[in-house]
Amino acid sequence: MTFAEKLIEWHKKHGRHDLPWQGTRDPYAIWVSEIMLQQTQVATVVPYYNRFMARFADIPSLASASEDEVLAHWAGLGYYARGRNLHRAARQIMELHAGIFPRDLDLVNALPGIGRSTAAAIAVFAYGTRAPILDGNVKRVLSRVFAVEGWPGIRDIESRLWKLAASLLPGENVEAYTQAQMDLGATVCMRTRPDCKRCPLAPDCIARRENRTGELPTARPRRMLPQRSTTLLLLRHGQNVLLEKRPSTGIWGGLWSLPETSADPESACLQLTGHSPESMQRLPALTHVFTHFKLDIKPVLIAVGGTDIVAREPVKVWMGIDEAARAAIPKPVRTILESLC
Repeated sequence: MTFAEKLIEWHKKHGRHDLPWQGTRDPYAIWVSEIMLQQTQVATVVPYYNRFMARFADIPSLASASEDEVLAHWAGLGYYARGRNLHRAARQIMELHAGIFPRDLDLVNALPGIGRSTAAAIAVFAYGTRAPILDGNVKRVLSRVFAVEGWPGIRDIESRLWKLAASLLPGENVEAYTQAQMDLGATVCMRTRPDCKRCPLAPDCIARRENRTGELPTARPRRMLPQRSTTLLLLRHGQNVLLEKRPSTGIWGGLWSLPETSADPESACLQLTGHSPESMQRLPALTHVFTHFKLDIKPVLIAVGGTDIVAREPVKVWMGIDEAARAAIPKPVRTILESLC
């Protein structure tokens, strides 16, 4: 049996067949799932996917929604650029493709937030296109089975893996083969403690034969994550808190958040609200880890008095605490707000 045939046969009995985005040829549903699954595990994605599809059932409903509403349904999944790009792409599809998800692989790849592997996965599952994928799971499987040396993030190594992935494509059953690759990497050929006894490729796997599954794929060169710190102001007026809209680029782009300051909290409060604090309390600090750095967050709870409290900029708004906790906000900000509820 060929590499592909072994995977297809394994998938019949041991693959995943009941995920909410399976059993459909709807490119929209498949697209949403593939974007959510980028850098996020299936178990985390499923409830978000179900809620998202219940609200945005098709491309027109997603395109006509506000970015705030889209990000509110994305909040907690992380990597928020994915949600913004999904929204942008839906609007592009309405404008450039009459609301119909394109079939052409190059046109799919050209949409915001869709790279080569994601475009191929959508085309395979929606249209039966014969195209290779190369997500993290596939990179790991190929690196181990064929002993591909070098960190897959290096262009030359990635190019080698793409050529290998293309050479292994079967002539038929490409959908089952593609899903089998994903499932094998996610449930058997895992990053740590791969279950080689259950792997249909074990007899051919060089890494298993040479006891090198811990070495392959080659790890990214280690580096210390830089550490940053910020002060977030939890400005409270009665049962309302002040939120501000983050810039569209940078961390938490487009989300609502607590005002950030490098000045002393009292001066910042006066500048933001026109009032001095009635009381101030430093809340427990928390750390949030991004891909490229760690952020130490120091929240300060400030009670603001007066009757003429207004937000002084259009990107700032006073919002009820319960409503704010449900808005499109970053996870650590939600944690801070929920501590008040």
